[in-house]
Amino acid sequence: MLKNWVVIPTCLPLVVRRCHTCASERFRANGKFRVNANHKLIDAWLLVLCGGCGETAKLTVLERMNVRSVRPELLDRLHDNDSRLAAELLQDPVVRRRNRISLDWDNAWRLDTGGSDHLDREVIDISVRFAARIPVRPVRLIAEGCGLSRAEVERLITEGKLVSAVRLSGKLSGDFTFTLKR
Repeated sequence: MLKNWVVIPTCLPLVVRRCHTCASERFRANGKFRVNANHKLIDAWLLVLCGGCGETAKLTVLERMNVRSVRPELLDRLHDNDSRLAAELLQDPVVRRRNRISLDWDNAWRLDTGGSDHLDREVIDISVRFAARIPVRPVRLIAEGCGLSRAEVERLITEGKLVSAVRLSGKLSGDFTFTLKR
């Protein structure tokens, strides 16, 4: 029987970038945007607040774009300070590369296992789906979902009782499946 687990974001991740004022490296995104139009050109930024001093920094979303080339629904979402748009933009590799930022997902996600009725079975097939591209160590997910320690999960991997088509060491942010044999 196949069980489905889902890794769900609970809030926006922290933005890792050095603050020019206090040298802190963590910023909070609250989903607020600033849009500025100059004649036919438009700029848009996602505003983030420094975790140390509270200084506001701007992450470039649109830069000197012709207003007619921007989709009207995107403009509406920017003007409405759509927090889902902020989450989408933070996940966008182009935006992250342009602004030289990375994301810190610690304490910004949870694992939904759908209950623990499957833990007493001899063989468990589990499919893990990510609702967002959250980089997490599979060993941590399996330990949390099965109620085991990480050392116990590592031991099961080396004994061949925990198998997957993907490498379980390192971090993953894409869907995968695994089989646990007790």
